[in-house]
Amino acid sequence: MILEWLKRPRAHFRAQVDGDLVKDGVLRRADCPKNSVSAQPTVSEHPENTVAGRLVSAKRVKQWTFYKRDEARSPKLKAAILEKIEVLDA
Repeated sequence: MILEWLKRPRAHFRAQVDGDLVKDGVLRRADCPKNSVSAQPTVSEHPENTVAGRLVSAKRVKQWTFYKRDEARSPKLKAAILEKIEVLDA
């Protein structure tokens, strides 16, 4: 779900004082879409997992860390997942 939110950050996150939502990414401690309290820990406490998995990239602006989807990697990841699913279904 986080990756889907990051695909269209302006639709899901509030404007930020520092950093552009699209150009720089979403601030690590940004409010979750539609103030979803249950999803906040996932977004704010575990971004390193998605960076390590190369699903998103991290960028420093001033003292803040911003995250955005790695769009170049997304099609490759999707293909790999679909390939695994096909193998499991066989």
